[in-house]
Amino acid sequence: MGIFSLFSNKEQKEELNKGLEKTRQSVFLKLTKAVAGKSKVDDEVLDNLEEVLVTSDVGVNTTLKIIARIEERVSRDKYFGTAELNGLLKEEIIKLLQENNSSDGNDFSLPAGKKPFVILVVGVNGVGKTTTIGKLAYNFKRVNKSVILGAADTFRAAAVDQLTIWSERVKVPIVSQGMGADPASIAFDTVKSAMAQNTDVAIIDTAGRLHNKINLMNELSKIKRVMHKLLPDAPHEVLLVLDASTGQNAIEQAKQFIAATEVNAIALTKLDGTAKGGVVIGISDTFKIPVKYIGVGEKVEDLQVFNRQEFVDSLFR
Repeated sequence: MGIFSLFSNKEQKEELNKGLEKTRQSVFLKLTKAVAGKSKVDDEVLDNLEEVLVTSDVGVNTTLKIIARIEERVSRDKYFGTAELNGLLKEEIIKLLQENNSSDGNDFSLPAGKKPFVILVVGVNGVGKTTTIGKLAYNFKRVNKSVILGAADTFRAAAVDQLTIWSERVKVPIVSQGMGADPASIAFDTVKSAMAQNTDVAIIDTAGRLHNKINLMNELSKIKRVMHKLLPDAPHEVLLVLDASTGQNAIEQAKQFIAATEVNAIALTKLDGTAKGGVVIGISDTFKIPVKYIGVGEKVEDLQVFNRQEFVDSLFR
């Protein structure tokens, strides 16, 4: 972890607490009602807890898994009362996130031996995909990594324009051929430029349409094929961006993109504007794909590397 990361951890935690405030208040109020008048964790408390988790967008299957684990812990240790329920819930959720390989990092580090590290970004329009790319570029630069962007979402002129604005804002180069250009050609040129300039990270935007899954699948497959001509293991990361405020709809979007391409990391945006932060837990458990980044505010610094311990602490503090 770099010196900058050590310096900024306290500030990042404060932003995380602030970003999860709506979810925390919602969950806390529901939990308080769930255990009202009860001193021990009985069937009624567990039923109420199940309702709290489901209505917090954790998802039915993930909720049942958590309840079963808590039930087992309570039956094993008769001393668990409602006063210990929060701590027990935190422990089981952290374990669940750990099993699904969700991050426990704090900084924007990169794996050794992958240069350029190629990130292919996917997600529907409106989830904050292009903004997430801009914030990623900023944060990689902040830890002294060189970055190049590829504007391969050529389906919408606005997407190219928006990414160009971000490249100027964070002062990183961009490969762009305008609306209607071949996305695979742009991806190829981006990776080629990154290799020629010894760039650390290449981040490539892609079209965010889902109306025809076959076309989407074909386009993403073609992008990967042309990358392989330059770098056999590229892209190293296929990052799916989802809007946390859409709750269970985010899970449906994830299903579509996971069917179309090999997603291996997830970024969840707009957590600060919703009480549906529980969807982070449900998505991680449903797809067994690590949640890598979360957006907890509008500032460029408010895209954070997901840390399961800190996330759960902020949710139940």
